Amino acid sequence: MPQITFLFADGSQKTVEAPLGYSVMEVAQMNDIEQIEGACGGSLACATCHVYVHPDWWDKVLPEDGMSTEEEDMLDLAFDVRKASRLSCQITVREELDGLVLALPGTKTDWTP
Repeated sequence: MPQITFLFADGSQKTVEAPLGYSVMEVAQMNDIEQIEGACGGSLACATCHVYVHPDWWDKVLPEDGMSTEEEDMLDLAFDVRKASRLSCQITVREELDGLVLALPGTKTDWTP
């Protein structure tokens, strides 16, 4: 089962097992990561599941045809949007994402200054 590491603003991190086929938002909720609210349940009607994708993983989490216009529109409503921003409800867990690293908004890393 793939693993995903979430980085938090306080400098801590949490690595969780991610069942195939679930969205990263669902995985976060299953693992009590409160910073990923997912208020709309993954229907692209909010931005409460906003995350930053580590650059090593950016191309792997994007759909073949790129980020949808709907996701881009919702990200316009998110806090502190950056080049690495995605909505976690739009990232589906696949074997290829084993080791995925995501930072929550407000987290300072060398790739999310």
